[in-house]
Amino acid sequence: MTKEELEKLIAQNEGHNLELKKSTSLRQEIGQAVSAFTNTDGGIILVGISPDGEIVGVDIGKKTVEDLANWIKENTDPKIYPQMKIHNVDNKDIIEITVKESDEKPVFSMGHAYQRVGRTSPRISVSKIRELARQEKKTLTWDEKICDEATIESIDEARVRWFVKEARKQRTLKIRENAPLGEILRTLKLMRNEQLTNTAVLLFAKESHFLQSEVKGIRFSSYKAVKPYTDFVSIEGNIFDLADNAQDFVLRNIKKSIWLASGKVQREEKYEYPPDAIREAIVNAIAHRDYESSSKVQVRIFNNRIEIWNPGLLPKEMTVEDLKREHRSIPRNPLLFKQLFWVKYVEDVGGGTLDMIEQCKEWGLPEPEFKQISGAFVVVFKLAPNIEDLEKLGLNERQIKAIQYIQEKGMITNREYQKLCATSWDTAYRDLSELVQKGILRREGKGRSTHYLMII
Repeated sequence: MTKEELEKLIAQNEGHNLELKKSTSLRQEIGQAVSAFTNTDGGIILVGISPDGEIVGVDIGKKTVEDLANWIKENTDPKIYPQMKIHNVDNKDIIEITVKESDEKPVFSMGHAYQRVGRTSPRISVSKIRELARQEKKTLTWDEKICDEATIESIDEARVRWFVKEARKQRTLKIRENAPLGEILRTLKLMRNEQLTNTAVLLFAKESHFLQSEVKGIRFSSYKAVKPYTDFVSIEGNIFDLADNAQDFVLRNIKKSIWLASGKVQREEKYEYPPDAIREAIVNAIAHRDYESSSKVQVRIFNNRIEIWNPGLLPKEMTVEDLKREHRSIPRNPLLFKQLFWVKYVEDVGGGTLDMIEQCKEWGLPEPEFKQISGAFVVVFKLAPNIEDLEKLGLNERQIKAIQYIQEKGMITNREYQKLCATSWDTAYRDLSELVQKGILRREGKGRSTHYLMII
């Protein structure tokens, strides 16, 4: 919006699509206007203008706009991500908040829903809320929603054309390689109402628009999540860059060993973890993560394991145990998943976790663990216990034998330890307690149900 267009808009005074607010301190009233515009036809809120059209301006601090945008997001349901700009008129700063009609109605602010009637924003009645709910369109997932900050100029056309060429080769995608850019994006359903979806931006934007899409890579120097780190990266870019560079981070931080392949004379190099399984876990984390969470995908490498943390839990229809048997695919981000399917970054059959399990077995490693921890889904790849490493930790023969037992059975009790090591209850208790103190095992249960599980 130019200065002339802004001045013309201010001169119109408040109306069906325009709200004027004197200060950013009027957050509750701004929230009501946001709710009203999203439930009606959309509109613009100008902050720094008095109700009679006088330009008073606002003080713009380092985080003024960011804090206001976060407040609106956190106090609307469903969350609204307004487009915000700063204009300077007569040496006074004005904040422009552009709000579009929502596909998910009604939108509430601070627990109430509003609508736009003329220049006012009255509450919506209960009967009207019921009517809106009945008329509500299909709820859009985050990846299907429009990214207001991006335009067609934001797209890396070379990357789009690579995608089409690869998808034609891998899945016989029926789009011409020389088709116009807009036609390609519309055919792939990456545009809605001639605007880019979040998926289009994740896949093809020249620059990252979403801070949460980054991937953190951390190589710890021991068995625990403590400093110092031996390697740390924050990976940015489009989805393809995230997946490829995260895998590269892992491969440069794990060992290779020399081995004699079956039926061959020459020796070959082999990574200590199966690269295909690691890549599958990384791509799954990026494809299935909750993009409305501010958390990032993390790839954590320890001396004896790799953990891949994905913000967001499994779908309600699925359990961790389901991942270890045949199951259907339930993508959290179906539009994004579909695009990754076209270029064979994923398969739409729900077999990724089974492939990881099989590849670890072929590598002579324990099955990967699948966990849900503090709102995150975690895949853990573990190395088989290395006796030399365990001896370096100061463990005795009994403790090493017990760890190997746990690796095979999943857990151990005091009674099982006594039988395995031909020792007394007191010795078993002392040995197990020492393993807990060293951070190698954790104790669960009470009384007769007490048992010990591996941490590292």
